[in-house]
Amino acid sequence: MKIQLINPNTSQAMTEKMAHAASAIALPETDIIAIQPQHGPMSIESAFDDVIAAAALLDCIAEGNQQQVDAHIIACFGDPGLDAARELSSAPVIGIAEAAFHTASLLCRRFSVVTTLSSTVPTTHHLLEHYGFRHLCANVRATDIAVLDLEQCAESVYQQLLDECWQAVHVDGAEAIVLGCAGMADMVTRLSEALPIPIIDGVSSAITLAENLVRLGLTTSKHGHYAYPKTKPFIGRYHHWNR
Repeated sequence: MKIQLINPNTSQAMTEKMAHAASAIALPETDIIAIQPQHGPMSIESAFDDVIAAAALLDCIAEGNQQQVDAHIIACFGDPGLDAARELSSAPVIGIAEAAFHTASLLCRRFSVVTTLSSTVPTTHHLLEHYGFRHLCANVRATDIAVLDLEQCAESVYQQLLDECWQAVHVDGAEAIVLGCAGMADMVTRLSEALPIPIIDGVSSAITLAENLVRLGLTTSKHGHYAYPKTKPFIGRYHHWNR
Protein backbone atom coordinates (compact mmCIF):
# COMPACT_ATOMS: atom_id res chain seq x y z
CA MET A 1 0.00 0.00 0.00
CA LYS A 2 1.03 3.62 -0.53
CA ILE A 3 0.68 6.12 2.34
CA GLN A 4 1.33 9.79 1.71
CA LEU A 5 2.97 11.40 4.75
CA ILE A 6 2.47 15.16 4.51
CA ASN A 7 4.55 17.56 6.56
CA PRO A 8 2.39 20.71 6.32
CA ASN A 9 5.33 23.02 6.98
CA THR A 10 8.15 23.64 4.52
CA SER A 11 11.08 22.28 6.57
CA GLN A 12 12.84 19.57 4.56
CA ALA A 13 14.78 18.40 7.61
CA MET A 14 11.56 17.82 9.54
CA THR A 15 10.02 15.96 6.59
CA GLU A 16 13.01 13.61 6.53
CA LYS A 17 12.78 13.06 10.29
CA MET A 18 9.09 12.17 10.04
CA ALA A 19 9.74 9.86 7.10
CA HIS A 20 12.37 7.97 9.09
CA ALA A 21 10.00 7.52 12.06
CA ALA A 22 7.15 6.43 9.78
CA SER A 23 9.28 3.92 7.87
CA ALA A 24 10.52 2.41 11.13
CA ILE A 25 6.98 1.50 12.24
CA ALA A 26 5.31 0.78 8.88
CA LEU A 27 4.62 -2.70 7.55
CA PRO A 28 7.24 -4.04 5.09
CA GLU A 29 4.78 -3.77 2.21
CA THR A 30 3.91 -0.14 2.98
CA ASP A 31 5.48 2.53 0.79
CA ILE A 32 5.83 5.83 2.70
CA ILE A 33 5.71 8.85 0.37
CA ALA A 34 6.92 11.80 2.44
CA ILE A 35 6.30 15.26 1.01
CA GLN A 36 5.84 18.88 2.01
CA PRO A 37 4.15 21.88 0.37
CA GLN A 38 6.01 24.08 -2.05
CA HIS A 39 4.89 27.21 -0.23
CA GLY A 40 4.00 28.17 3.33
CA PRO A 41 5.59 28.62 6.77
CA MET A 42 8.74 26.81 7.89
CA SER A 43 6.95 25.92 11.14
CA ILE A 44 3.33 26.03 12.34
CA GLU A 45 3.02 27.77 15.69
CA SER A 46 -0.03 30.05 15.40
CA ALA A 47 -3.53 30.25 13.92
CA PHE A 48 -2.12 32.31 11.05
CA ASP A 49 0.50 29.64 10.27
CA ASP A 50 -2.21 27.00 10.47
CA VAL A 51 -4.48 28.63 7.88
CA ILE A 52 -1.67 29.33 5.41
CA ALA A 53 -0.30 25.80 5.79
CA ALA A 54 -3.76 24.24 5.40
CA ALA A 55 -4.23 25.83 1.98
CA ALA A 56 -0.85 24.53 0.79
CA LEU A 57 -1.57 21.13 2.33
CA LEU A 58 -4.59 20.68 0.06
CA ASP A 59 -2.27 20.85 -2.95
CA CYS A 60 -0.50 17.80 -1.49
CA ILE A 61 -3.80 15.98 -0.98
CA ALA A 62 -4.73 16.63 -4.63
CA GLU A 63 -1.30 15.36 -5.73
CA GLY A 64 -1.73 12.21 -3.64
CA ASN A 65 -5.15 11.62 -5.17
CA GLN A 66 -3.60 11.76 -8.62
CA GLN A 67 -0.98 9.21 -7.53
CA GLN A 68 -3.78 7.02 -6.14
CA VAL A 69 -2.29 6.73 -2.67
CA ASP A 70 -4.19 4.52 -0.25
CA ALA A 71 -4.14 6.98 2.66
CA HIS A 72 -2.91 10.43 3.66
CA ILE A 73 -1.29 11.45 6.98
CA ILE A 74 -1.32 15.10 8.07
CA ALA A 75 1.85 15.23 10.17
CA CYS A 76 1.31 18.35 12.25
CA PHE A 77 -0.19 18.20 15.72
CA GLY A 78 -2.66 20.98 14.94
CA ASP A 79 -4.25 18.69 12.30
CA PRO A 80 -4.48 21.66 9.87
CA GLY A 81 -7.03 21.36 7.10
CA LEU A 82 -8.16 17.88 8.21
CA ASP A 83 -11.87 18.26 7.44
CA ALA A 84 -11.18 19.92 4.08
CA ALA A 85 -8.69 17.19 3.18
CA ARG A 86 -11.27 14.52 3.96
CA GLU A 87 -13.71 16.28 1.64
CA LEU A 88 -11.16 16.14 -1.18
CA SER A 89 -10.18 12.48 -0.84
CA SER A 90 -11.95 9.16 -0.64
CA ALA A 91 -8.77 7.63 0.79
CA PRO A 92 -8.54 7.84 4.59
CA VAL A 93 -6.99 11.06 5.91
CA ILE A 94 -5.50 10.82 9.41
CA GLY A 95 -4.37 13.75 11.56
CA ILE A 96 -1.61 12.88 14.02
CA ALA A 97 -3.25 14.59 17.01
CA GLU A 98 -6.51 12.69 16.57
CA ALA A 99 -4.57 9.44 16.05
CA ALA A 100 -2.47 10.03 19.18
CA PHE A 101 -5.51 10.80 21.34
CA HIS A 102 -7.24 7.63 20.18
CA THR A 103 -4.11 5.61 20.92
CA ALA A 104 -3.78 7.11 24.40
CA SER A 105 -7.43 6.36 25.18
CA LEU A 106 -6.77 2.66 24.56
CA LEU A 107 -3.85 2.58 27.00
CA CYS A 108 -4.90 4.71 29.96
CA ARG A 109 -7.61 6.84 31.52
CA ARG A 110 -5.50 9.93 32.14
CA PHE A 111 -2.88 11.33 29.79
CA SER A 112 -0.99 14.60 29.46
CA VAL A 113 0.11 16.30 26.25
CA VAL A 114 3.64 17.71 26.19
CA THR A 115 3.97 20.18 23.36
CA THR A 116 6.19 22.97 22.03
CA LEU A 117 5.36 26.66 22.49
CA SER A 118 2.75 28.03 24.90
CA SER A 119 1.02 29.59 21.88
CA THR A 120 0.02 26.11 20.70
CA VAL A 121 -1.70 25.10 23.95
CA PRO A 122 -5.13 26.62 23.08
CA THR A 123 -5.15 24.70 19.79
CA THR A 124 -4.48 21.45 21.64
CA HIS A 125 -7.31 22.16 24.10
CA HIS A 126 -9.61 22.88 21.16
CA LEU A 127 -8.72 19.59 19.46
CA LEU A 128 -9.22 17.62 22.68
CA GLU A 129 -12.70 19.11 23.00
CA HIS A 130 -13.48 18.69 19.31
CA TYR A 131 -12.44 15.03 19.23
CA GLY A 132 -14.11 14.19 22.55
CA PHE A 133 -11.00 13.44 24.61
CA ARG A 134 -11.01 16.44 26.97
CA HIS A 135 -12.19 14.34 29.93
CA LEU A 136 -9.16 12.03 29.60
CA CYS A 137 -6.51 14.79 29.43
CA ALA A 138 -4.89 15.67 32.74
CA ASN A 139 -2.93 18.63 31.38
CA VAL A 140 -1.38 20.23 28.32
CA ARG A 141 2.20 21.22 29.06
CA ALA A 142 4.31 23.59 26.95
CA THR A 143 8.08 23.13 26.89
CA ASP A 144 8.50 26.46 25.06
CA ILE A 145 10.78 24.71 22.60
CA ALA A 146 10.37 26.23 19.13
CA VAL A 147 9.43 23.69 16.47
CA LEU A 148 12.55 24.33 14.38
CA ASP A 149 14.77 23.81 17.44
CA LEU A 150 13.67 20.18 17.40
CA GLU A 151 15.58 19.71 14.14
CA GLN A 152 18.91 20.02 15.94
CA CYS A 153 18.36 17.07 18.34
CA ALA A 154 20.42 18.96 20.94
CA GLU A 155 20.87 17.35 24.35
CA SER A 156 19.52 20.48 26.03
CA VAL A 157 16.30 20.21 24.01
CA TYR A 158 15.88 16.56 24.96
CA GLN A 159 16.45 17.33 28.66
CA GLN A 160 13.90 20.14 28.52
CA LEU A 161 11.35 17.78 27.04
CA LEU A 162 12.21 15.00 29.51
CA ASP A 163 11.84 17.37 32.48
CA GLU A 164 8.36 18.39 31.34
CA CYS A 165 7.40 14.74 30.88
CA TRP A 166 8.47 13.97 34.46
CA GLN A 167 6.32 16.89 35.64
CA ALA A 168 3.40 15.30 33.81
CA VAL A 169 4.01 12.05 35.70
CA HIS A 170 4.56 13.50 39.18
CA VAL A 171 2.31 16.57 39.13
CA ASP A 172 -0.47 15.68 36.67
CA GLY A 173 -0.66 12.03 37.59
CA ALA A 174 -0.46 11.20 33.89
CA GLU A 175 -0.61 7.52 32.99
CA ALA A 176 0.65 8.17 29.44
CA ILE A 177 2.16 11.10 27.55
CA VAL A 178 1.18 12.29 24.09
CA LEU A 179 3.98 14.19 22.36
CA GLY A 180 2.46 17.33 20.86
CA CYS A 181 4.67 17.79 17.80
CA ALA A 182 5.63 15.61 14.86
CA GLY A 183 9.19 16.90 15.26
CA MET A 184 9.48 14.93 18.51
CA ALA A 185 9.06 11.60 16.74
CA ASP A 186 12.76 10.72 16.90
CA MET A 187 12.83 11.07 20.70
CA VAL A 188 10.14 8.46 21.46
CA THR A 189 12.50 5.54 22.05
CA ARG A 190 14.76 7.48 24.36
CA LEU A 191 11.86 8.96 26.33
CA SER A 192 10.20 5.55 26.59
CA GLU A 193 13.36 4.12 28.13
CA ALA A 194 13.59 6.98 30.64
CA LEU A 195 9.96 7.18 31.75
CA PRO A 196 7.70 4.59 33.42
CA ILE A 197 4.61 5.25 31.27
CA PRO A 198 3.72 4.92 27.55
CA ILE A 199 5.04 7.68 25.27
CA ILE A 200 2.78 8.19 22.28
CA ASP A 201 3.94 9.71 19.00
CA GLY A 202 1.23 10.85 16.61
CA VAL A 203 3.18 10.00 13.45
CA SER A 204 3.60 6.33 14.41
CA SER A 205 0.01 6.14 15.66
CA ALA A 206 -1.32 7.62 12.42
CA ILE A 207 0.70 5.28 10.21
CA THR A 208 -0.54 2.12 11.93
CA LEU A 209 -4.12 3.41 12.04
CA ALA A 210 -4.02 4.25 8.33
CA GLU A 211 -2.59 0.83 7.50
CA ASN A 212 -5.42 -0.86 9.39
CA LEU A 213 -8.10 1.19 7.64
CA VAL A 214 -6.63 0.32 4.26
CA ARG A 215 -6.37 -3.38 5.15
CA LEU A 216 -10.01 -3.30 6.24
CA GLY A 217 -10.94 -1.83 2.87
CA LEU A 218 -12.48 1.26 4.47
CA THR A 219 -12.59 4.68 2.81
CA THR A 220 -13.81 8.14 3.75
CA SER A 221 -17.59 8.37 3.58
CA LYS A 222 -18.82 10.63 0.80
CA HIS A 223 -22.36 10.71 2.18
CA GLY A 224 -22.90 13.74 4.39
CA HIS A 225 -20.19 15.71 6.12
CA TYR A 226 -17.23 14.61 3.96
CA ALA A 227 -19.00 14.73 0.60
CA TYR A 228 -16.85 16.07 -2.24
CA PRO A 229 -16.96 19.90 -2.50
CA LYS A 230 -19.34 21.23 -5.12
CA THR A 231 -17.62 22.06 -8.39
CA LYS A 232 -17.39 25.82 -8.89
CA PRO A 233 -15.12 28.36 -10.57
CA PHE A 234 -11.81 29.06 -8.83
CA ILE A 235 -9.38 31.81 -9.73
CA GLY A 236 -5.68 30.95 -9.57
CA ARG A 237 -3.84 27.88 -8.35
CA TYR A 238 -6.70 26.16 -6.54
CA HIS A 239 -8.80 25.20 -9.56
CA HIS A 240 -7.42 21.65 -9.45
CA TRP A 241 -8.95 20.96 -6.03
CA ASN A 242 -12.34 20.38 -7.64
CA ARG A 243 -13.10 16.93 -8.99
